[in-house]
Amino acid sequence: MALAYHVDYWDDLGWRDRFELPQSVKRQNIYARNLHHASVYTPQLVIDGRFDTVGADGSALAKALAAQRTSAPLNLSLREAELLVDIGAQPQSPGCDVLLVPYLRHAVSAIGRGENAGRNLEEFNIVREVRILGGWKGEPKAFRVPVSSLPRDATDVAVLIQPAGQGPMVGAAIQPLR
Repeated sequence: MALAYHVDYWDDLGWRDRFELPQSVKRQNIYARNLHHASVYTPQLVIDGRFDTVGADGSALAKALAAQRTSAPLNLSLREAELLVDIGAQPQSPGCDVLLVPYLRHAVSAIGRGENAGRNLEEFNIVREVRILGGWKGEPKAFRVPVSSLPRDATDVAVLIQPAGQGPMVGAAIQPLR
């Protein structure tokens, strides 16, 4: 599943993206460094933290998505207004960050200025926050997150398990909030 991390560096083109997050720019800059790029670009797709391609390159995207994957045992559920995150054991796992990524499933934005003035932009899986829940080193671990602590417009959450410094993903799961 793809998540849309909206950036703020296009604001000078006549309109401000209402979903921009400084965290998205920071993540993209780290990926540029990790993937050995001199600068960032959009639209950029980063797959599993291992590979990136421009959004219009369908063959490169298909190849990356067809790659074999393994995943840390990760289960998400909702109980009594809390998100429960349960991670199973996976020996010899690198030190990882457990990231909580609340997102908005769908939105339509009217563009008032710039090159897309007068158009409506339909957007999907818009990241609303990136929060580190804690670390994980392959041991069984659980986190509890009050749903009330999430952005009010979040409709779903993703949990990502990623080595510190945004290394290749070792686990991911999603959970609808409503």
